[in-house]
Amino acid sequence: MKVLITGTTQGIGRAIAEKFLQKGHSVAGIDRQSASINHAHYTHYVCDVRDYENLPELTDVNILINNAGTQNEDDIDINLKALIHITERYGVQENIKSILNIGSASAHTGAEFPVYCASKGGVLAYTKNVAMRVAKYGATCNSLDPGGVLTPLNDCVVNDPVLWAKIMEETPLKKWATPQEIAEWAYFLTVTNTFCTGQSILVDGGEAINYNFIWKE
Repeated sequence: MKVLITGTTQGIGRAIAEKFLQKGHSVAGIDRQSASINHAHYTHYVCDVRDYENLPELTDVNILINNAGTQNEDDIDINLKALIHITERYGVQENIKSILNIGSASAHTGAEFPVYCASKGGVLAYTKNVAMRVAKYGATCNSLDPGGVLTPLNDCVVNDPVLWAKIMEETPLKKWATPQEIAEWAYFLTVTNTFCTGQSILVDGGEAINYNFIWKE
C-alpha cells in the first residue's frame, strides 16, 4: 500500500516508517529535516508541514499517519492546524484505507504544557470528525496517544536520574515505550484493524492513572 507519514527523521515517525518498509509497503515521508532512512521504497520530502504551498503532490494515498509534532514551538500551528491541512489534502479521499493521528496521553489528562495539551486535545476531537467522514470509503481514523516514549525529544528527563526516578514512581509498569513498540501499535491500527474507528487509544504504561506530570524546569 501507499503510505504517507509526517515527521520521519527520528523517534516514533522513523520507527513507523521502518516498520511499514519492513512489511513491504511504499512509504513517503515529509519532514523539515533531511532523510535519515535509505530504502528503495522510501521517498523523502524535505518540507515543513506548515508550508502548505510547497507540500508534495501525492495522490492515491492509502494510509496516512500524522506523526509530525512539537512541544512549545507553535504547538497549535504544527500539532493541530497542519495536521488538519495534511489530512484534508491527502487523507479524505476515496483511496484511503486508514488515517492515524499520533496524539498524546496529555490530551486525556491535561498534565503537561497548556498549549501542547490544547493542541493534542484538538486532535482527539478532529479524529472523531474525520472518522465519520471517511467511513463512506470503508476507512478508519483513530488517534494513538502515547505516554512516555524513549525518543531524543525526551532525553532531558530520561537522562536525569532524579527526574527519571520520579517519573517511574508515576508509571505503574515502571518503563517507557520504545519507538518500535509504538510503531507496532501504529501498524495494527492502520493495517490489521478494519473496525475500530473514531477512537483515541491511550498507550502510556498506566501513567494516566496518576495524573501527575514531571518535567525538567
